[in-house]
Amino acid sequence: MATNSVYTINKGINKSIEFKGLKAQYIWYLGGGLLCLLVGFAIMYVLKVNTYLSLAIITVMGVILFSQVYKLNNQFGEHGMMKHSAKRMLPTVLKSNSRKCFQKK
Repeated sequence: MATNSVYTINKGINKSIEFKGLKAQYIWYLGGGLLCLLVGFAIMYVLKVNTYLSLAIITVMGVILFSQVYKLNNQFGEHGMMKHSAKRMLPTVLKSNSRKCFQKK
């Protein structure tokens, strides 16, 4: 006797989160950047900077933030930026002042 299950199967297990085309850590970068923009606007408001000037500055910085984060997302992908930074940390040359490690004992 076959019964249909009322539970749906989650097919997204072990997949990274994605929001509006941004994947993995880039969502956090965008969120952190937006939080910094909010704090920057609050500081300018407390310092009594002209509201329209501060809105213009925050808008321009927000557009730059969005474009840079989406550019990084498209350029490196989900894990590419971590791989790129790890590759830059590898030494280009290994120096040895002695041949003892290459000689059999």
